[in-house]
Amino acid sequence: MTEPNRRPGARPVVTGLGVAAPNGLGTQAYWAATLDGKSGLGRITRFDAERYPVRVAGEVSEFDDTEHVPSRLAVQTDHWSHLGLAAADMALHDAGVKPGDLPEYEMAVVTASSSGGTEFGQREIEKLWSQGPSYVGVYQSIAWFYAATTGQISIRYGMRGPCGVICAEQAGGLEVMAQARRLLRQSAAVVVTGGTDASLCPYGLVAQISTGMLSPRDDPERAYLPFDADACGYVPGEGGAMLVVEDEATARSRGARPYGVITGYGATFDPRPEPGREHRSNLGRAIDLALREARVTPEQVDVVFADALGVPGHDLAEARAIAAVFGPHGVPVTAPKTMTGRLYAGGASLDLATALLSVRDGVIPPTVGVRAAAPACELDLVRSAARDGPVRNALVLARGHGGFNAAVLVTAP
Repeated sequence: MTEPNRRPGARPVVTGLGVAAPNGLGTQAYWAATLDGKSGLGRITRFDAERYPVRVAGEVSEFDDTEHVPSRLAVQTDHWSHLGLAAADMALHDAGVKPGDLPEYEMAVVTASSSGGTEFGQREIEKLWSQGPSYVGVYQSIAWFYAATTGQISIRYGMRGPCGVICAEQAGGLEVMAQARRLLRQSAAVVVTGGTDASLCPYGLVAQISTGMLSPRDDPERAYLPFDADACGYVPGEGGAMLVVEDEATARSRGARPYGVITGYGATFDPRPEPGREHRSNLGRAIDLALREARVTPEQVDVVFADALGVPGHDLAEARAIAAVFGPHGVPVTAPKTMTGRLYAGGASLDLATALLSVRDGVIPPTVGVRAAAPACELDLVRSAARDGPVRNALVLARGHGGFNAAVLVTAP
């Protein structure tokens, strides 16, 4: 079935980036820290985590809600939405987009969320338990909701075009880009997209621990080691990135300089694991779909930004999927999220922003901490220090808890 395209030949380009990450607030600060291998992982400070089995996380320590969100709005929303609002503002300024100058129904918002407003929700639930229902704030009904960030961005900038949210854990940060592209081909002129997450509160952390995949190590330098022989799980984090996407012709007509073009996308779903049978991953098919749509061969891909779960079995499955397409050690692979932790819905959006910066500057950021690569993971892992490009085509991979797989290819403009 053919989509009712307004611009069937539209090439979606990214013209603005906004980043709120544990190792840097703002795109420039984040990119400089990432290229230098500076980690934002440390002991949890947002609450007392001493009695929890996980005590290391990636916190956006430089972020002050009062500096980025009006006080009236701050009390209505969760920290996760504050990070998203700040990143969206950065992205719009970076793109040179002035929402007041555009038709309100041609501006769209689609974001990814994994946990919603857990910190806000826990605070209000504690009031319910300790003081009674009359003490629960009226904003509890909206602040926890997965679509809260989308709604607040839409309201703040008068963006009344198509709005939505995708919940596919880490993969959601790439799924929203596919949705943004679809909206551009229909009725939207500009789409604000991306994702953030912030679930570093007792309620949120316990929910994450239940997966059995978080690293129990106290040493921030050895806690998160994807594709390493000593890998034992991942470190959670908060933050993410927002991006401004628009049609290439429109962007150039107003003098905008794109970071890159979204040329390929693929998504698949893994079957339910069965006892006694090896888990089958369909990540490789998502890669094939993205490359096929972009009409790019494996030899033309300059770097792969890995999902990098840090759980040995999952790392091996991803390494095999990459090697099946590119050959053993056939393409540079990197996982800069070792400096931020896994940011869930914000993680893949941040990887996408990082890939675009990599394309712009012709450099591949490093995977820090990995010393001895797991012998079965036949990857050309970029370790310790950044590697010079050139980088014309960058592939970003993401897997979401529950079986989601996504791949997006970005190409130099």
